[in-house]
Amino acid sequence: MEVHTTTGKQRLNRLRPLSVGFVIILVCCLSAIVFAGTVGSGDRANSMLQDYPEGELGEIVKLGEAIVMNTAEHPLSKQYVGNKLNCTSCHLDGGRHETAASFLGTATAYPAWSPREQTVITLEDRALNCFMRSQNGTRPPNGSRVSVAVTTYITWLSQGSELKMNGEKPLGPNHTPALDLEGIQPDVARGEELYTDRCADCHGDNGDEEPPIWGADSYNDGAGLSRNAKLASWLKVAMPLDDATLTVQEAYDLAAFVNSHKRPHFVLSEHLPDDAKLGEYNGTVK
Repeated sequence: MEVHTTTGKQRLNRLRPLSVGFVIILVCCLSAIVFAGTVGSGDRANSMLQDYPEGELGEIVKLGEAIVMNTAEHPLSKQYVGNKLNCTSCHLDGGRHETAASFLGTATAYPAWSPREQTVITLEDRALNCFMRSQNGTRPPNGSRVSVAVTTYITWLSQGSELKMNGEKPLGPNHTPALDLEGIQPDVARGEELYTDRCADCHGDNGDEEPPIWGADSYNDGAGLSRNAKLASWLKVAMPLDDATLTVQEAYDLAAFVNSHKRPHFVLSEHLPDDAKLGEYNGTVK
């Protein structure tokens, strides 16, 4: 009987091609798993938005995007805007920015409890109320083409996010994170220096350029950004544009300076449309 023996070296040589191939496959699989684990909800949402829906739905999504990008001048929305701001002035990149008032995932948080209105509101309520405050204009009618288009666009941007209604505030999963400002005091004078150095090139010496951030053409004092803490939180993740490097103190100082200027005063009754176009404003705070 002939006996065939195999040395350890021969066995290693036989196994090496299989081992290398297996390792390559294993590394690729693990890399994919690790990568998938690091993708946030904003990344997932963006990855799903390569194409608009087909048919009329897609056209309404595109219309909503066009209104968000050019709210003050779009023929459908300009009648409801009382200043020179567009939705994208605050919701950067048309709401695609992952932290600056992001629309990514926002629709999944509604219906939501609103401390300001002291009632449960829908996504449509939230969008329409913004016309009254941040855009110092008139609330569009419920069910209007503007309302349907904007909320359809926001819902499209929310694809892939888990539905989780918010029982505390009308905020989506990628809302601007609130800064911890405990023990910090804002300094308007420092804010003015920062503004001159880092903001005036775009917004102008008088805050009335692109886009206006105080004065008659900016948001009124009923808007969320009229509160220093909220504006500071937004500035921290959004400004300067494409170089958001402000410290917490700098963001707070800038917010205090910007909001130290005059802006329109908010009176709810002056921003509601005629009863025939109102539908129902369901806020219990008048």
